[in-house]
Amino acid sequence: MKHATQTPAPPTAAGRRERAPGPQSGGDRGAPVRRSGQWAAWAFLAPVVVYLLAFYVYPLYRNVDLSLRNYTVRSFVQGDAPFTGLANYGKAVRDATFGPALWHTVVFTVVSLAFQFTIGLALAVFFTRNFRLSATLRALFLVPWLLPLIVSSSTWSWMLNSESGVVNAVLAAVGIDPVNWLTSPDWSLWSVTIANIWIGIPFNLVVLYSGLQAIPSHIYEAAALDGASAWQRFWRVTFPLLRPVSAITLLLGLVYTLKVFDIIWIMTKGGPSDASTTLATWSYRLGFGNMLPSFGPGAAVGNLLIVIALVFGLVYIRVQRRQGAA
Repeated sequence: MKHATQTPAPPTAAGRRERAPGPQSGGDRGAPVRRSGQWAAWAFLAPVVVYLLAFYVYPLYRNVDLSLRNYTVRSFVQGDAPFTGLANYGKAVRDATFGPALWHTVVFTVVSLAFQFTIGLALAVFFTRNFRLSATLRALFLVPWLLPLIVSSSTWSWMLNSESGVVNAVLAAVGIDPVNWLTSPDWSLWSVTIANIWIGIPFNLVVLYSGLQAIPSHIYEAAALDGASAWQRFWRVTFPLLRPVSAITLLLGLVYTLKVFDIIWIMTKGGPSDASTTLATWSYRLGFGNMLPSFGPGAAVGNLLIVIALVFGLVYIRVQRRQGAA
């Protein structure tokens, strides 16, 4: 008797669903990959976080702590300074040096920014023309920016020296009496401002020149076809389209100029008679320039500078958001 061979029936849809791997198994295979990617991201991010914590967050915390306590040399070492709240801020504001230092900071910052931006923009527009030695001249204009500040400041101190400076030598050659650039209360602030303008022009030139390169040339061609003069093309085309770059240039210049210390300290040390003292130099002198340092008031003045820079930064962000929304 022959036995009939039985052919297995094809699996039904229900059977296929039962044997098909569920979504959990696929998820199990993808989870290690995602976790490894997260660990790799954290590994790349860790050096930046450590750097920010060590060189920004902790110094800022220590500066705030210094400004809220009555630190002396002994308590600074032992760490047992009593908490005084905002007393150091009040002491700094009531000090006779605060008003002149604040005014000098405003004059130094505003005049520096105005001339740095104006001269830098003029040079950037000039270098947009293609002519021989254009690249070489641009490179030479970067020299003041590339030099160490101590070299630039020392050079200006020598040039403006009352007795042996080259500036007074030139004035004497044309019949003008010598000027006490660094030792006169009437001229010391303007002397350090001139030096700071010279140092800051290359930065404005580089940033504004890059912004001009991003403006499409066909816009200028259309304006020329409409009969616009060179000044009209600049005022109605270049300047409006350069506004975002100009804003960030002025903001960075403001933050940098507010904290300028080395130029003033090397050239005049804030003198004579505090005639060129700014908040930055005064903060340093309070904390480190005396035999009996005032750590608390010095830190308070430094924090005031931080607050001023932060306020202008927030104003810039708000203006940019409004322009983006418009």
